Amino acid sequence: MRYPDSLPAGGTIGCIAPSFGCNIEPYRSAFDNALKTWQQMGYHTVLGPNCYEGSGIGISNTPEKCGAEVNHFFAEENCDIILSCGGGELMCEVVSHIDFERIARAKAKWYMGFSDNTNLTFLLPTLCDTAAIYGPCAPAFGMREWHPALKDAWGLLSGRITEVHGYPLWERESLKDEEHPLEPYNVTEEKKLVIYDETGRRIDGEKMSFRGRLIGGCLDCLDTLVGTRFDRVAAFNERYQEDGIIWFMESCDLNPMGIRRALWQLKEAGWFRHVKGFLIGRPLCFGEEFLGLDQYEAVYGVLGEYHVPVVMDVDLGHLPPSMPVISGGMAEVSLDPSGCLLYTSPSPREPKTYRMPSSA
Repeated sequence: MRYPDSLPAGGTIGCIAPSFGCNIEPYRSAFDNALKTWQQMGYHTVLGPNCYEGSGIGISNTPEKCGAEVNHFFAEENCDIILSCGGGELMCEVVSHIDFERIARAKAKWYMGFSDNTNLTFLLPTLCDTAAIYGPCAPAFGMREWHPALKDAWGLLSGRITEVHGYPLWERESLKDEEHPLEPYNVTEEKKLVIYDETGRRIDGEKMSFRGRLIGGCLDCLDTLVGTRFDRVAAFNERYQEDGIIWFMESCDLNPMGIRRALWQLKEAGWFRHVKGFLIGRPLCFGEEFLGLDQYEAVYGVLGEYHVPVVMDVDLGHLPPSMPVISGGMAEVSLDPSGCLLYTSPSPREPKTYRMPSSA
């Protein structure tokens, strides 16, 4: 697995829009403020042509133009890292125009985004053997005061930290809107993890840890990739079978029944081979039921057969704060007595041309 170089002091941040751009509020003002913040921190920025575009269907521009922007920034543009301008709906159509072989040959760069950006943060490790970060999109850094989750994401990008802890409170209802684009997270809800151990026993407040190589993303996008020419999960699983795989997943538009169907599809496609554990983020449908099925049974009813730890309501996904996760990286997941999740990753400065051994 290739680990890109960290963002240096005074380095250059590239921004692209392979999914939605920042053409409407509150995203435009938040993005503008993020650019201002980075410049005040001493960084340079370079923007792709689609950052303020909104002419596309479910994405910023045409799939061809979005794909060209991705290819240029990874292979040619002189920037140190690449951040996505936002999530969206149809980035899967952009994937058809991305030159993954060219990206695999080029110097590795950190790419960060979430939601629809799963189409890159998942495919970079599985197709290009290059780690990516499943984390906040560029406009989030326009927040008036950075939440610790944003500081953690920046810490990973800049190589200053190798551990990310969960957060005590989460946001049920956002205060951000067109008139208040820079509002911080409205964290009001206490986090409580739902944890099953490898025996199927639900545990509470006990210590537990497991280790493996992280892969995953937004379930809405993952189930779209199954069976396509971009589905190289079988090869990825075999390449890293000695490490074992930790799947992290969260969902956006899926109700509990949709979550169960998507997990069944991934299971039947063989994606969970060599699994060591599952980290499941709070779904956007948190607390809802569908025909008597809730979010927990939707997940464990499918994943329980693997007899590995399943941790639900993790700080991942569309109900912030969300921990930044190195997709493709090795991790040790520990549950401390307070029930808070601790995630540790290898340093981005590990050798980049060799697969990190499982004992690292």
